[in-house]
Amino acid sequence: MKMYPLIINITNLLTTFIPILIAVAFLTLLERKTLSYMQLRKGPNIVGPQGILQPITDGVKLLIKEPVRPKQSSPIMFTAAPTLALTLSMFMWTPIPLPNPILTLNLGLLLLMTISSMMVYTTLLSGWASNSKYALMGALRAVAQMISYEITLGLILMCLTIQTGNYNLELFTTTQEKSWLIMTTWPMMMMWYVSTLAETNRAPFDLTEGESELVSGFNVEYTGGMFALLFLSEYTNIILMNVLTCILFLNSGNILSNTFTPILMMKTLLLTMGFIWTRAAYPRFRYDQLMQLLWKQFLPLTLSMCLLYTTIPLTLAALP
Repeated sequence: MKMYPLIINITNLLTTFIPILIAVAFLTLLERKTLSYMQLRKGPNIVGPQGILQPITDGVKLLIKEPVRPKQSSPIMFTAAPTLALTLSMFMWTPIPLPNPILTLNLGLLLLMTISSMMVYTTLLSGWASNSKYALMGALRAVAQMISYEITLGLILMCLTIQTGNYNLELFTTTQEKSWLIMTTWPMMMMWYVSTLAETNRAPFDLTEGESELVSGFNVEYTGGMFALLFLSEYTNIILMNVLTCILFLNSGNILSNTFTPILMMKTLLLTMGFIWTRAAYPRFRYDQLMQLLWKQFLPLTLSMCLLYTTIPLTLAALP
């Protein structure tokens, strides 16, 4: 009988993490097919019907490639950084409210932001451990970008928690029973969505992969299986950020209802398609434009909104 809860927990972990990894694999196919049709070409169409087995062959190819490590690199850190990146990316899913959540926390949103901040260390370690000037420059640019846009994300979350009254993610569903939060906070929703693009290093904010200057950024020295871990981590974060956007701004219904998961999946898919569409439509920002957007536009606006949402309840409470 003592083994029964352990079996349930292990099954819960597997039924959460394995579908995420499968979704990540086929997200790459969706992205490549969508970009190809937007650019008037066919994309992957050889392996399997309409190229549907392409993600499997790509994964096998990466895993069976010979692992190559630069001679001057730090052997432990060079291997640990991609492993830590994927571990943190998967751990970020634990407080997400699902029909069978792994963790149920009152401070789930705070835990998510903490783990998201720790992802910066994996990027920095990847660039530093490679002992390459190109990887290090890419890592420094990525870290500066990620840290900067986390300020905006944190302030937006403060505004939202003022309206819900708690950092519990399940409470956002209760708060949005009558009206979605996007209706009352649509400027913050737009800034949140753009900031998640920058936080996940996606176009037009993919300054870490400025091919003309940095070859491939912080992961330029990684090949084979370790590159696959970094790749999985990046796309896992993309799906996670869009799931979080749906929970925070686009109510997906009662968690215990049968329609919760399909509705959440559809909304997440639409937001993820927005990521792909943005990549196809917009050119890459210059680095000074990236920082100007945050420090001169997003930051003053989010501070003003945070002040507004803080003072309105206090003002209404003070009225006779």
